[in-house]
Amino acid sequence: MKKKASSKTILKYLLILAITSTTLLFFGFRNSSYFHPDDIPVSSINEEPIAINHLISNELSDLPTTAKLDNQIEKFIKRWEIKGASIAIMKDEKLIYAKGYGWADQELNIETEVKHIFRIASLSKLITAVAIMKLKEEGKISLDGKIFGIGGLLNYPEYSTFRDKRVKDITVEQLLRHKGGFSTRGGDPMFSLSTVARRLDLDRAVTEEELIKYILSQRLGYTPGNGTRYSNVGYFLLSKVIEAVTGEKYEHYVKENILKPNGIYDMHLARNFYNQKYPNEVKYYEPSNEEPISAFDRRDTLLPRCYGGNNINMLLGAGAWVASPVEMLKFVSLIDGREGVKDILTKESITQMTQSDPSTLPIGWAKCYSSGNWTRTGTLSGSSALIKYNSNGYSWVFITNTSSWKGSSFPKNIDRFFKGAVQKVSQWPDRDLFEVTPEELIKTPESLQS
Repeated sequence: MKKKASSKTILKYLLILAITSTTLLFFGFRNSSYFHPDDIPVSSINEEPIAINHLISNELSDLPTTAKLDNQIEKFIKRWEIKGASIAIMKDEKLIYAKGYGWADQELNIETEVKHIFRIASLSKLITAVAIMKLKEEGKISLDGKIFGIGGLLNYPEYSTFRDKRVKDITVEQLLRHKGGFSTRGGDPMFSLSTVARRLDLDRAVTEEELIKYILSQRLGYTPGNGTRYSNVGYFLLSKVIEAVTGEKYEHYVKENILKPNGIYDMHLARNFYNQKYPNEVKYYEPSNEEPISAFDRRDTLLPRCYGGNNINMLLGAGAWVASPVEMLKFVSLIDGREGVKDILTKESITQMTQSDPSTLPIGWAKCYSSGNWTRTGTLSGSSALIKYNSNGYSWVFITNTSSWKGSSFPKNIDRFFKGAVQKVSQWPDRDLFEVTPEELIKTPESLQS
């Protein structure tokens, strides 16, 4: 006569069945047509200390004195058919206002909150520039250092062949200031990866190494140092320089040595597809007339530029970071040369970054004026971003999850609009939301509004 199985035995077999089913589902997903090489599991934000954008909410900036500003922003995003946007405002390195507007994901009925993160496009270049300057301060990089050729920072056998010998003259500072000789005369290779793959006779996505070799197989647009052409390629190469010097992946190095030590925990490199996005990342939207393009990974289909047409992740330090306006503004407070918050860089490095003239761009920033006002813009299909750092102490970051038909010039519209909208604020709150703690939020949420 057989014995009846004990409850412990039954539970054991149920557990084994559950694990087996989950494993089969996982590998079934990996082998499905929806799996991509970039399908890397995203670690939970709960594994890190709580990021400041998760501690504060829209409610803390629902103030009578800023109600007219809210109204102006809501009108602006409606006029430009923007699904969602988020803003953070700082006064003398103190966060005084942070709020999301519209939809983070309209189809899922999720409204934009302070916690949401966005692709920040070329705002990423500022992060990369700071990492390079930090390595310079540590004596690990010279701004005069060459990139390719004997003694170059990327002097590897696979990069030893170039069509244009002037490549050997490119320096770190030239890449930082968009003087490296690269042009977009034949298109920006960072946004033409399906074309690059076709020219290389590949039936898959181009790797980083293959992209660099392809770039070196082309002629430069001008002699390095003798001109200025905005270049995503230059900042992509700087990302690889950081990896070569530190022996770490670009994202890991920046997180562990620049961001986390300074209390910034919710900034990451973007993933390419909607089903890969971070738990608190917004959905991206393109203008209704935006045409799909060939997939970057050479699959036989057309995809939206923001979800598979372009390889956003491969942009690395040229444009791949995702962040909230709150943490991006905190980052700015760490590189502004003011006395209130300890900076990541020395005053000398900050001065060097913000020096520019009509023929020379600043380092990391897009424009720096003698008045002490600095600007950094960023645009991708699906997002627009703008940092305005002002010498009067008021600075702000505004990011959308929708691109405009105006393309890279749209941040100028944001800037013009905001200059007028802030005039509607009768009084800003006297507070610093950067310093809020979970305990303070639970005990006295009302006091943070005053």
